[in-house]
Amino acid sequence: MAKIGYIRVSTAVQNLQLQRDAMKAAGVGEIYEERRSGADVTRYNLNACLKALKEGDTLVVWRLDRLGRSLPHLVEIINGLRTRGVGFQSLTENIDTTTANGQLMFHIIAAFAEFERNLISERVKAGLDSLREAEPDRVFGRPPKVTPVKREALWSMFEQGKTTSYIAQALELGETTVKRAIREGKAKLAERAAREQDQEVGGEGAFRGP
Repeated sequence: MAKIGYIRVSTAVQNLQLQRDAMKAAGVGEIYEERRSGADVTRYNLNACLKALKEGDTLVVWRLDRLGRSLPHLVEIINGLRTRGVGFQSLTENIDTTTANGQLMFHIIAAFAEFERNLISERVKAGLDSLREAEPDRVFGRPPKVTPVKREALWSMFEQGKTTSYIAQALELGETTVKRAIREGKAKLAERAAREQDQEVGGEGAFRGP
């Protein structure tokens, strides 16, 4: 049952010493340090820290905003720890989920996060409804990343044996988007082949049921 700390600053010029001292005073042994913005999704040391935590351990942070990108993200992380039997402690806000008072405080935070999500969703829906009424002929939604022209070029390069990273760079697309487009293309080819096979079988007069 170890206390493992995670500390973070946003830039290389900021100093981690204040957070290090707070961790040592709280009896934290192992500390994971990060120099990245809180909005950055690629916080590798945070991922390593979360993986290192075992049942009965406690994750300690100096302040809540050092951990989550947003309130809902913070709640998501702490809920994930709770399902694994890992405690959570924030020194500045004096929150400790291994105590009854700490659990109550976390439930209040989670309720605010849910309220925030619902409020944003309602505002977006109301805004879209107003736009649809004002412009009934307008098509809403994000434009597709893979346009018909790009899709044709993508498939051509794939058939030539080009790698997904090469295709992504050539077409200015994400590699995940390219892989998804390839999967969709393969699925459409398989469906077309199955239909053609069914048509051939049907043309030979085979019994196909009622």
